[in-house]
Amino acid sequence: MPRSSISFVLPMYNEARTIGNVLRKLASMAKGLADDYEIVIADDGSDDGSGRIIDGIAQADPHVRVVHMAKNTKFGGALKAGIGRARNDIIIYTDSDLPVDLSDINKALPLLDGADIVTAYSAVKKGENFRRVIMSQVYNFLIQLFFRPNIKDINSGFKIYRKKVFEGVRLISNSPFIDVEIFVRAMRKNCIIRQCPVVFKRREDGKSYISRPAVVLKTIADMVRFKISG
Repeated sequence: MPRSSISFVLPMYNEARTIGNVLRKLASMAKGLADDYEIVIADDGSDDGSGRIIDGIAQADPHVRVVHMAKNTKFGGALKAGIGRARNDIIIYTDSDLPVDLSDINKALPLLDGADIVTAYSAVKKGENFRRVIMSQVYNFLIQLFFRPNIKDINSGFKIYRKKVFEGVRLISNSPFIDVEIFVRAMRKNCIIRQCPVVFKRREDGKSYISRPAVVLKTIADMVRFKISG
């Protein structure tokens, strides 16, 4: 795919121990991918000093831009804010622990030719605890029952969007349900979605907050709200 303008969007919550190294790696990747790139970090109300770290990095690197959420939104609000600030034609969302390699991005980008979204799914089953497995199975059953998106890994931590996917769209979810909302709204616009297998890296430091009870409850509330609102 020709070199073009790319915006990386990373929602972040309490990643003080890892975010500096992640941004160094991502900047190195971005230089090899695009003539024009930016990295948008959406700080989801972190309280561990992450915000100060990324502010310092942004002052030193004009390619890095920062959005601070006033309070923790449970992921979705930060992703919305990051996407809303993205300036470039292609938006690459990835988790703030950078679970993909440059080779994965290089493999996925050509699939955007003739498509509007490329979404990754895990090519390898990862060992997860029983609670996480059950939660995931129930959640995915409800998503398929209510919305039928036919996406293999709807909450995967790596997706590529054309900016036009979000034109004229008002996202309402503030939880991880935002991934489902984006896909459903994209399908209503007849957007072309392609899926790509990726071997996601295991998190080396920090921790995931996706299964916190408050996040789970917010996700359920957003699902019901979106279903009712249509």
